[in-house]
Order: sequence, then C-alpha cells, then structure tokens
Amino acid sequence: MAWWRRKKQPLAGPSDGKVSVPRGLWTKCDACGEITFTAEFVQNLRVCPGCGHHHVLPTRERIAAMLDANSWEPMDLELRSGDPLGFHDQAPYKDRISKAEHSAGPGDAFTSGIGAIDGVPASVGFFVFEFMGGSMGSVVGEKVTRVFERALERRLPAVIFSASGGARMQEGILSLMQMAKTSAARGRLREAGVPYISVCLHPTTGGVAASFAMLGDLIVAEPKALVGFAGPRVVQQTIGQELPAGFQRAEFLLEHGMVDRIISRLEMREQLGLMLRLLGARTAASLRAE
Repeated sequence: MAWWRRKKQPLAGPSDGKVSVPRGLWTKCDACGEITFTAEFVQNLRVCPGCGHHHVLPTRERIAAMLDANSWEPMDLELRSGDPLGFHDQAPYKDRISKAEHSAGPGDAFTSGIGAIDGVPASVGFFVFEFMGGSMGSVVGEKVTRVFERALERRLPAVIFSASGGARMQEGILSLMQMAKTSAARGRLREAGVPYISVCLHPTTGGVAASFAMLGDLIVAEPKALVGFAGPRVVQQTIGQELPAGFQRAEFLLEHGMVDRIISRLEMREQLGLMLRLLGARTAASLRAE
C-alpha cells in the first residue's frame, strides 16, 4: 500500500473558475464575417475594417459623427404625432407611437436643427429610422419643411440625411400630402439659390425617395444604400421581369445618373464640408453677378 494518497479535487462547477466572454464584446460583420472588438467597431462608425461594409448606425451616433463637436442645436422638439384618423390595425396607432417613443425617444422619426459640418453652419435634418422605420407622417413632413424654411430665412445651406421606409400608412392621405409640402419648400429654397445636399442612407424608399430626397443640388449616398420608390421585389413582381444585378443600390444609381457621388461614412463629414464650401462660393459668385 502506498505511503501517500492523492486527494481528489472535485471538478469545477459551471460557476467555479469559469471564464466567460462578456456579451457584446465582439461584433461579427454581416458581409464578410470578420470579428472586431465592438469598441473599435463603434469607433470606426460601424464600418467593417475588413470589407468596408456599412452596418446600421444609430441616429445619435450619426449626429455625433457628422456634426462638429458641440455645434448641434436641436429644434422643433415640441412637435408630436397625433392620431387624426383614429387608425387601428393590429394595434392602435397611439399605442404604436408610445412604443416608438419608449424605444427611440420622443420627437418622431426626424430630428432637425442647426449644426456645423466640418466648420460650415447648416440647417440639418436626420431621419430616425429607429422610430417606426423612419416613416414620414405629418410631423416628419413639417420638420423637413422647417429645415428648408430655416435655411431660407438664415441663408444657410440645407443638408438632410434620409433613411426611411416611406409614407406612414397610419396617417393615410395626410402622410402622402407631405411629399408635395416638402417638395414645395425645397422649390422655394432652390428659387432663392440656397444650396441643398441630400444624403441617401440605407434605405431611402417610398414617398421620401419620391420627393425631397431626390431633389438636392447634390445627391450623395453611402455605399450599397438601397434607394428607390418601390422595393426591388415589388418592382420585379409588377413588371414580371428579372432585374439587373444591384438594382436600386447606390452603385447602380450612380452608374445611371441618379446620384452624384457615393461617399464612405468615414469620409462623409469632410466631403460634405468641402461640397458645402464649393456650393457656397458658387452661390456668392452668382449673387455678385446679379
């Protein structure tokens, strides 16, 4: 018999000495599958460092990335959606609004104000896609109109970042009327010679794409953004034909002259600032000529 005996240690339980990876520490790219530290991913504006794929960027992060620090002055915060039609589908419209405000914050699907882009003051608007898919109802239409009206009043360029599923069905014809309302406001801005840059994000569709989003002096888009009135599947089913590869994506639209430039999110603020300065110089020159 051995003069010593090894004491058996109990196996470690699931909570004894187990090393666990905190949830959300890593982010996997939807396009190429590369895994990146989430902190680095967010710092890179949610653009994959491997393949350059542009992931969804929350509106708060976009505002911080596109505008100069401490320059954002939000306006029109008092506007709230009503329920003019008493709309009720699977849930009352009022309940949908309350749920959206709880998850995305108050203020509807658009936030507007004054900010500086690479040193250039501008009247700026951002769609909040987190709020009912960025759908355009009466409040969104009013806020977009005010972006143009402030630009006209203060002689500032207008810049709108669009990301929307289109008109909000719960407001019916009142929602569709916003297409004409915003386009008319944009027309007054054009007549006054005040620049307007439209930035189409993924996705920019429906009534937003069919109105002010495609009426910019310059129309730019992020890579592979879907931009169009009806989605590709609806178009294909309607016409009964196979669609070309990349149909309605930013690259397809650039090739066919529907957008002027495709700009990476990482370069967007600098490039917008450059274009605003060039447009401002052109406007000043035309005014002097008059």
